[in-house]
Amino acid sequence: MDWITAHVFKPYPELLIFLTIAIGFFIGRLHWKAIGLGAVTGCLIAGLFTGWVTEVEVNGTVKSVFFIMFLFALGYKVGPQFFRGLKKDGLPQVAVTVAVCVSGLVICWGFAEMLGYGPGLGAGLLGGALTQSAVIGVAQDAIGGLPGLSADQITAQQNLVPIGYAVTYPLGTILCAILLANIAPRFLHSDLAADSRELAAELDAPADDPDLAEGYYEVVLRAYTALNGPIGSTIEQFEQREKAAGRRIYLTRVRRDGKILDHDQQTVIQRGDVLAVSALRHDLVELDPVSAIGPESDDIELLGYQTEHLHVVASEKAQLGKTIAELRREPFMVGVFIDKVYRSGAEFPYLLTTQVERGDTLLLSGPQRLVEPAGKAIGKPVPTSFATDMTWVGLGIFLGGCIGIPALTLGGVPISLSTSGGALIMGLVFGWIRGKYPTYGNVPPGAQWFMDTLGLCAFVAIVGINAGPSFTSGLSQAGWGLLVWGAVATVVPLIIGLLIGHFVFRMRPPILMGVVAGAQTTTAAIGAINEASRSQIPTLGYTIPYAAGNVLLTIWGAIIVALLG
Repeated sequence: MDWITAHVFKPYPELLIFLTIAIGFFIGRLHWKAIGLGAVTGCLIAGLFTGWVTEVEVNGTVKSVFFIMFLFALGYKVGPQFFRGLKKDGLPQVAVTVAVCVSGLVICWGFAEMLGYGPGLGAGLLGGALTQSAVIGVAQDAIGGLPGLSADQITAQQNLVPIGYAVTYPLGTILCAILLANIAPRFLHSDLAADSRELAAELDAPADDPDLAEGYYEVVLRAYTALNGPIGSTIEQFEQREKAAGRRIYLTRVRRDGKILDHDQQTVIQRGDVLAVSALRHDLVELDPVSAIGPESDDIELLGYQTEHLHVVASEKAQLGKTIAELRREPFMVGVFIDKVYRSGAEFPYLLTTQVERGDTLLLSGPQRLVEPAGKAIGKPVPTSFATDMTWVGLGIFLGGCIGIPALTLGGVPISLSTSGGALIMGLVFGWIRGKYPTYGNVPPGAQWFMDTLGLCAFVAIVGINAGPSFTSGLSQAGWGLLVWGAVATVVPLIIGLLIGHFVFRMRPPILMGVVAGAQTTTAAIGAINEASRSQIPTLGYTIPYAAGNVLLTIWGAIIVALLG
């Protein structure tokens, strides 16, 4: 090992970073039921180990680049949802989130003062107990600006942040998941699965039981040989007659003399043409196409045409605020499917009663001639592109870093957003702008994953590598009592959020569990809740609190350093 360290890792520390990331992602895959450490904690553990074994130090600039990239991506992803939460309909969920986050900060600060922890262990306790990894970087930046500390003291306190986090995070994650998925519903006399099914029925949506699927298809595509009614009419005339009769029926393709014709609304239908008919099932049944058109035909080529899949960002005022059910009844939506809805950069489990909001991305599919007009009626079609607008990303991070540099002082302690905090704020703003004006700043999902997940994992891997040599002494300084106090600091804010949500805002249990999980930004918890409820319904309460919680808990990293410094 000494030979490898001397000849490989010390002269080429970048190789140690990637080896650590590989080990960390492997550790992150290990899980029990819906609970796992995740890639971030896996990379931190791997970093502490490899750093302890090799005693290699990685340049701090590399660490900062990954962290600031992560925070901008985080803000960019949750920006539209964060600002939506400030509106009236999202305020109850934001209120619960603020209660959870503020009580968590106060409890961690109180414990740190009581136990004599410095800013390093105090910030690590907060980050791990409240399961917010971004606290590590923000707190370390804030510690670096504390007055009256020598360089060695600053380094020692910075290294204690990941140690405190590593001790408290795994138990914090497990307790959050168990409390919200199993214990809290019992105290509220709730059967999550039954309540989710009931709520889904009220919202006109099927419960998301993974063992069940819906066998009814509302939009159908059939082929009929023209022997009766439409002969002599153009395609447009036929569709207009059906529309006047209250039926939305479309002819999508025509086969004549064995050949499929290019689509033209002015094509005159001739006897013997095979017509591909797209319609709502009940309209087609009412038409009785065998009598009105002719016998049905099984034409694989005619019915097997390629469909277009188009991402559309909702922005047209006429469609904003409409429910999915109302949108599907619009004339331009006949023959067009809504496959998925994305909100805040993540897939959103939409229901028929879900309202379309500005910035939502709808994935439409269907024939090209129907999908593209539907997309323009809803908002701005965004053709799939894998190219990232790096001008947008680079400018956002630069401007965010600039607004984070100025510092105010509180009791002689400098208080500022720091370059990382500024990147988070600017990410929120740029993400919100992207939601309103989707022609700017394309950052495809793959690029978002790279900056968000890999950025954070690489950052914590480097943090672990640099803190590894002092891990044993730091852990002995912290004491195993940190584990107990961390568990209390995890549970108490959750209980406060549950009480406020249940007794003050009267939230339904499935939604409430999602709200509280989002407030502590615990992804493992929402997975456990969905598993217990056998439904995606709790996720409806997760998105707004997750956005607000990410912002507040990240800022707390600097606040607790100021309080303990």
